[in-house]
Amino acid sequence: MANDVELILGEHPRLLDERYRVSLPPELVEPLTTDGIECVLAKERPGCLSLWNKPQWQPALDQGIDLVRGKIRAGRMEGRLAQVQLLGRLLSTRHKDVKIAGRGRLLIPEGFREFLGVEKGQEVIVVGAAMCVEIWKPETWFSYLEKRIPRFRQLFEKLSG
Repeated sequence: MANDVELILGEHPRLLDERYRVSLPPELVEPLTTDGIECVLAKERPGCLSLWNKPQWQPALDQGIDLVRGKIRAGRMEGRLAQVQLLGRLLSTRHKDVKIAGRGRLLIPEGFREFLGVEKGQEVIVVGAAMCVEIWKPETWFSYLEKRIPRFRQLFEKLSG
């Protein structure tokens, strides 16, 4: 991480409108859109989507794909066809380029809506996750927090010490 990186932080309840749009807080959108309004939306875990700055996301993804391609060309993936196919399936469905519209509105695309598990008119929790913004189904978010909050101090001291 660069020295001038600002962590994206905050927790904001929002409603998913009738068109499956969520209005993102300006302080969370701004770090993601420094290089334009296009971002990458990714499926993280059932009940959670993440939104990334595309220029930060794309090079890491491209590098990983190039490594896999190189291993295939070199014949180092023999006997691993099922794993390569699984990777291809997940890459095909895991992420999508999206645009942030006026007033920070993000349209949740079809396929991602089902993964998130929230219907129009229902609440979502928008969370700053340091390097990206996450959109959570509330029940999934609270369950996630219950398991991890007790270890917060230990994690903070480990990362900051």
